[in-house]
Amino acid sequence: MRLTLRRHRRATPLFAVLAVSAAAATALAVPTSASAAPSAATSVDCASGDVCFWTGFNFTGKRCAWSVADPDWQNGAIRCSWAATENVKSVWNAGTGNYSGVAYYTGANYSHRIGCTRQQQGGNLAGTYKVRSHKWISGSCG
Repeated sequence: MRLTLRRHRRATPLFAVLAVSAAAATALAVPTSASAAPSAATSVDCASGDVCFWTGFNFTGKRCAWSVADPDWQNGAIRCSWAATENVKSVWNAGTGNYSGVAYYTGANYSHRIGCTRQQQGGNLAGTYKVRSHKWISGSCG
């Protein structure tokens, strides 16, 4: 007994349309994690080596910037004047060191990690939380 498989020529265009549609849907998908999506570096006012956070989406509003880790934005050596009262809505990591990214936390002393942004990347965040601390990290970012 010999079995043969037949291909229907009409099905091929349908599969091609489905494959293209799936690829387009994947390309347009919006990230759902707290990690910021990449954005264009040329439009961001954040000095090389710093990580910058803004109160507005698309790098607008009030900004705080650091070139080092900060365990407490409200009571540490470097204070962010709006951190206790306003949510963070965008971030840019202009880091240049040997770290993979900057992790940020809703609690002081690096507790309750909410996200991480790789070097030379950034974008809009959920905008529904306040950040209290951040640190440069090596390894997994995201």
